[in-house]
Amino acid sequence: MTRVVTLGETMALARTTEIGSLRHASTLALGIGGAESNVAVGLQRLGIDAAWLGRVGDDPLGERIARELRGEGLDVLALVDAGAPTGLMIKERPSAASTAVHYYRRGSAGSRLAPDDLPAGWIEDADLLHVTGITPVLSDTARSTVLAAVERARAAGIPVSFDINYRSALAVAGIAGPVLREIAERATLVFGGVEELDLLGPDAAASLLAAGVAQVVVKRGPEGAAVFTPEGLTEALGFVIEPLDTVGAGDAFVAGYLSAWLEDSPTEDALVRGNACGAMACLVPGDWEAAPTRRDLERFLAGGGDPVRR
Repeated sequence: MTRVVTLGETMALARTTEIGSLRHASTLALGIGGAESNVAVGLQRLGIDAAWLGRVGDDPLGERIARELRGEGLDVLALVDAGAPTGLMIKERPSAASTAVHYYRRGSAGSRLAPDDLPAGWIEDADLLHVTGITPVLSDTARSTVLAAVERARAAGIPVSFDINYRSALAVAGIAGPVLREIAERATLVFGGVEELDLLGPDAAASLLAAGVAQVVVKRGPEGAAVFTPEGLTEALGFVIEPLDTVGAGDAFVAGYLSAWLEDSPTEDALVRGNACGAMACLVPGDWEAAPTRRDLERFLAGGGDPVRR
């Protein structure tokens, strides 16, 4: 039985290989990336069976996505949409301290996800459903798909994990906020940064707990993370590293935290694992390539978070 199922758009990812603007880049490295599949890969590497569902175009980039994710051991349901292309994102490093991401995903295959794409029993047979706030703002059908998945999980008694993952390039705050709030109130665990939680209204953590959410996990980047529950607040400091690429760090954090949560680890231990996975993801270019295995994680923690092996 697959323990975690997730759905959303995974795109082809082209990134510059040197620091500087795309205006002058001479080479690009090709890969893939998507918040939901990033989490699935992170979980799989930590020993938690995961499945990803999404639409891809009938093109080489769609084939690459399916092949790469299957190569990571995921149960992949890559639905080929002959009527739309695979989405693309391009990532550049304008300076050593900054990263910019450009999306080319309007009308993409991934944005055409529909409720009928969800197989019978796929959600009901899992231990956890993970969704993000990216997919529901891609299109009306994608939003309907996420809501349908969440309602099916709730009806079957399956916990729901929701990462707000707000993308201003996809929807302005005034439009995205109510959509994200609607999903968050139906989740078991809600993940988000401080500013992302502000999108859900004042004192979002307390109001979500009052609505029935079991845990609100606040990602604070280098400063660590915190978890609000009806029993109180738990916090853990982050790890001091020299980041190379921070894109995907939040997804790695979520994978680390969920893996510990599924193993019934104490909340503080789950925070430490999430912080470690997030930090390790920043040490290598790419959205998911540095997601640690269990062995990698143990080595990192044994060294006190020092990425240098001696």
